[in-house]
Amino acid sequence: MADKIKLLLAEDEAALGQIIKESLETRDFEVVLCDNGEKAYEKYQTEMPEILVLDVMMPKKDGFTLAKDIRAIDDTIPIIFLTAKSQTNDVVEGFSVGGNDYLKKPFSMEELIVRIHNLINRTHIQKSSKILDVGNYTFDFPKQQLQFKDEEVVQLTHREAHLLFHLIKNKNQVLDRSLILNKLWGTDDFFSTRSMDVFITKLRKKLKKDESIQIINVRGFGYKLTV
Repeated sequence: MADKIKLLLAEDEAALGQIIKESLETRDFEVVLCDNGEKAYEKYQTEMPEILVLDVMMPKKDGFTLAKDIRAIDDTIPIIFLTAKSQTNDVVEGFSVGGNDYLKKPFSMEELIVRIHNLINRTHIQKSSKILDVGNYTFDFPKQQLQFKDEEVVQLTHREAHLLFHLIKNKNQVLDRSLILNKLWGTDDFFSTRSMDVFITKLRKKLKKDESIQIINVRGFGYKLTV
């Protein structure tokens, strides 16, 4: 049997959230349900879902803010917004913060499921081109996994995976420190710079089995991955 699709559902209306969760679970989805945006962000980081279904109006962190935070570190995961709002500017804002689809309440479960499958299928096609080779390693960017030859797979964090992806895409070229800090951290201040240095050190350790791979610090500019 095929693996279940893991879905993160953020909905603060308890009854509606439970109905959606149970309906999706009867269709072979694995659903992680959260009732506020802060909890949803935490679960996104630990549960590694394949798709997000986010209510717009939620306590602690609304759906638009949540999507914007997630897009800062993950530009591939599909996002569907659920909302009772119907104004055009709300729809525009939803897409501008990284949403892929928008479903107005009330909606039918059949329509939600069709939209989920359409986004999943589209994303799988896009992600198939993001399995990269670097030296003797295979890097599966969508799954955030790194493997040396036929050895055990190493799971990367979101930021490790995105940082490595950009290093590989710019292989043998200098990756501008400020650009990548603003993309992944949202700022290029001192503390973010120090954090990035820590992530570079972690990546060096995870790539050390292939001595031909180096991540070079180009002082004053950024980093360069060479093979």
